[in-house]
Amino acid sequence: MVGAPECGDVMKLQVKVNPESGVIEDAKFKTFGCGSAIASSSLATEWLRGKTVDEALQIKNTDIVNELSLPPVEDSLLECWRKTPSRLRFGLQNQGRCE
Repeated sequence: MVGAPECGDVMKLQVKVNPESGVIEDAKFKTFGCGSAIASSSLATEWLRGKTVDEALQIKNTDIVNELSLPPVEDSLLECWRKTPSRLRFGLQNQGRCE
């Protein structure tokens, strides 16, 4: 689970990776935050399925912004969706280390 609970932005990501192929077989999320945080988390988990871990690590903030057509907002409000790719990288790089 990653995020900033003090501002209400928390994401739990579960990823099932095939140990033989390295392909992500399933991805699930639970996000507490604004609509953009939830939408970006949902989209990211859909994109993860069927990709290798290396491919999934290439997902960028701009990919999510462009796909969801998120409107321009003040920098302080961008944090809810901006963190999704970094959260994915953290989870994928630390897979199997958390219980």
